[in-house]
Amino acid sequence: MQKLRGKVALITGASHGIGRAIAQGYVKEGATVVVTGRTEANLNQLVEEAEKDGLPALAIPADLEDAATPANLVQRVLEKFGTIDILVNNAGIGSSAGPSPVVTFDDALWHRTLNLNLTAPYLLCKASLPTMLKNKKGRIINIASIVGKLPVIHGAAYSVSKHGLLGLTRTLAVEVARDGITVNAICPGPVRTRINDLRIQYDANRLGVTLDEFEANITPIGRRLEPEEIVPMAILLALDESAAITGQAFNVCGGVAT
Repeated sequence: MQKLRGKVALITGASHGIGRAIAQGYVKEGATVVVTGRTEANLNQLVEEAEKDGLPALAIPADLEDAATPANLVQRVLEKFGTIDILVNNAGIGSSAGPSPVVTFDDALWHRTLNLNLTAPYLLCKASLPTMLKNKKGRIINIASIVGKLPVIHGAAYSVSKHGLLGLTRTLAVEVARDGITVNAICPGPVRTRINDLRIQYDANRLGVTLDEFEANITPIGRRLEPEEIVPMAILLALDESAAITGQAFNVCGGVAT
């Protein structure tokens, strides 16, 4: 039984990594997916995979650094499918973009990180809510990070943006709790993605250890997580049956935070 059959899901940052894995997981559960990101070929491949399973899908290459993009994305979804049931805010920039102590941190990178990781999800929530409120149902899932709860060396902008995303999650959840809409966050630990590859190499160099040594000790389970290991929580939070779960930030971190 496909648990998300008939649901329309907008997933940002779906070209690679966690967003791509969530999109594929949702397709397996029967959802109609709208995928957005910067790598058009990868988005089109996701659509092809969905259509092979007999499911409609839509790829929208987009840059969330443009403040007009969130509203335009939601409008495209509504024009194509008439509704939006699930919003997954996954797109963002990692701490590997320019790791540095606060005293020397690049101000432009600070603003760019907060814009992509916090303002864009805020605008996407805002644009999606009128339809969800009208339908008296909806699921918003924000992909935060374990460093939204913990500090990270030389990654202040990333950590602050994810702390802020948890604040948005909890505040919005309370505001729409009586309207059939849930708002939750997933806080992954280190996941094997292109962005995280750069970050752990930086940390290994900073600490003077080999990459293999660093990765073997990065979590209590002795490895990084795979993108597919985030998917079960993303599916759970999208279900109709999860109506009582809201305002929460779930760690999927290999035991980093206990």
